[in-house]
Amino acid sequence: MQALYVADHGGPEVLTLGDRPRPEIGEDEVLLQVRAAGMNHLDIWVRKGVEGHTFPLPMILGSDGAGEVVEVGARVLGVRVGDRCAISPGFAPRPTAETLAGDHHLDHDYGIFGETRDGTCAEYLSAPAANLLAMPGGMSFTDAAAIPLASLTAHHMIAERARVRPGMDVLVHAAGSGVSVYAIQFAKLYGARVFATSSSADKLAKAEALGVDFLMNYAEEDWNHRVKTETNRRGVDVVIDHVGEATFSKSLRALARGGSVVTCGATSGPKLEADLRLVFFKSLSILGSTMGGMGEMMRVWKMACRGQIRPVVDRVLPLSQAADGHRALEERAAFGKVILVPGE
Repeated sequence: MQALYVADHGGPEVLTLGDRPRPEIGEDEVLLQVRAAGMNHLDIWVRKGVEGHTFPLPMILGSDGAGEVVEVGARVLGVRVGDRCAISPGFAPRPTAETLAGDHHLDHDYGIFGETRDGTCAEYLSAPAANLLAMPGGMSFTDAAAIPLASLTAHHMIAERARVRPGMDVLVHAAGSGVSVYAIQFAKLYGARVFATSSSADKLAKAEALGVDFLMNYAEEDWNHRVKTETNRRGVDVVIDHVGEATFSKSLRALARGGSVVTCGATSGPKLEADLRLVFFKSLSILGSTMGGMGEMMRVWKMACRGQIRPVVDRVLPLSQAADGHRALEERAAFGKVILVPGE
């Protein structure tokens, strides 16, 4: 089968579109013919490599995908050939206290498609049947592939870690990123006022259409000063910050007393400089967040199926143009998701 994989770390030039063995399935698994694969920043980290972390190469990229079931394992119940499904991106290999509690993402051996086992950027994918997300009739494969990883990550940050509730003020950095697009929607869904930053007027206009209350172009204004002005110097209750090094210290200063900054990434770098006196004087919280459990994924998926949140797709590319998709994410040229289509 045709697949997009990396055998060595590096720039977009190390992406290889070539033949890989069609996967075989276990008795609790299904084989999915992939119709669309959603890109995430995780694809870039796997491609580039991360200091101190080892990825099992060669690796087929892709954590998000949607397609049709073409083969069903002997012990799988409730799934038939022809079913249209998306894939829940995370999995744990065996039952543990964490998985039985629904907190798969806290299991020591938690894995993600495209990071710890071959992913969705291929014509076929083998996956545990438990990872299937049934698609409603009106949902396209493109939209389905744009939902799982980013929406789950955003929901866990907003609902589980920050516990956003009506009346709160929430600041979301990098308004056009896949996670931020969903974080904006969830923050509004849970009753918050939303502030958003970007250096692009076009992205801010699109963010406004998602419900953002206060738009801040950090290339033209001091967003921290704007936050203090709009909140009568109080600050915001929550900052969603996956930018990292470039924004984190100012994110702390933007918080109200008792506020929280929630981080799920560090796209600008992992090193931090922060005044700890600010943290304890104002009773601030710094909360890490990675993905979410299977139960939460199912709740988020239902929200998407009901139209409570909506996927935002920036562009759809054939798998052969995956390098262009990687560049678009790295250059922050996309608003929302980049989707790759196998077989085109």
